[in-house]
Amino acid sequence: MSNPDQLHRYLFTHHAVRGELVSLSETYQQIIAGHDYPAEVRHLLGEMLVATSLLTATLKFDGDITVQLQGDGPLKLAVINGNNRQEMRGVARLQGEIAADSSLKQMIGNGYMVITITPSEGERYQGIVGLEGETLAECLENYFMQSEQLPTRIFIRTGESAGQPAAGGMLLQVLPAQETDAEEFNNLVQLTTTIKAEELFTLPANEVLYRLYHQEEVTLYEPQDVCFRCTCSRERCGDALLTLPDEEVLEMLEEDGQIDMHCDYCGSHYIFDAMDMVSLRSGSAGSTENNVH
Repeated sequence: MSNPDQLHRYLFTHHAVRGELVSLSETYQQIIAGHDYPAEVRHLLGEMLVATSLLTATLKFDGDITVQLQGDGPLKLAVINGNNRQEMRGVARLQGEIAADSSLKQMIGNGYMVITITPSEGERYQGIVGLEGETLAECLENYFMQSEQLPTRIFIRTGESAGQPAAGGMLLQVLPAQETDAEEFNNLVQLTTTIKAEELFTLPANEVLYRLYHQEEVTLYEPQDVCFRCTCSRERCGDALLTLPDEEVLEMLEEDGQIDMHCDYCGSHYIFDAMDMVSLRSGSAGSTENNVH
């Protein structure tokens, strides 16, 4: 049986090291549902989902985070949006055939990872990382070394649980402004490396931690639920249409009789006809009954 989609934080009593553990099945399934992604792209989106959840938990902020991969390879773009409430959505865009068993670099080509953090209050921050690691986890570990100078290790697993797509992962990080012995940290890393996908997907967090660190004292904190949530709305689509020149809107209406705004993330359609556009332009939000899933 799969775990509920939850993020768990934990702390080692005798080491200046914190950890996180996340297990995701339903959120992952909702992100890839309705898209005919190749298996390699599905796995990458699962890895990115896990990574974004783990990354968000290391940041003390209210706001949004976006982890984006882009390049000139057959996978043009892969992106996961999340926030401090662990509400996630994601999408991928292809521009060519993805060969079976393609690596990260083979899919993205010459590209990079962009991590954008947009706090509710304060400055927006963007970090750009070259795809120098062989895996997404390695690339993120490089990001932490560059941006925060904190030794960090990330472990990501994707696969299936009870016949359904599932993803999970763990993160270990030396606590800021505290000294920790490199050998102690490496020992914890070696223990965590042994985590199996099935354990992450099916076992309660306390059992996973006991299996990995039964000789350590570990404090496990209350979990945080993770879920799929799309931020699209009819109002947002209407606002976007209002930014277009009148001629362009008229052209779209003459061509199809209506404008169909489609959300790549969740598959929703928002339909606007000529009367809706008149209402929008006169300051009304228009009918809210024309959105279909």
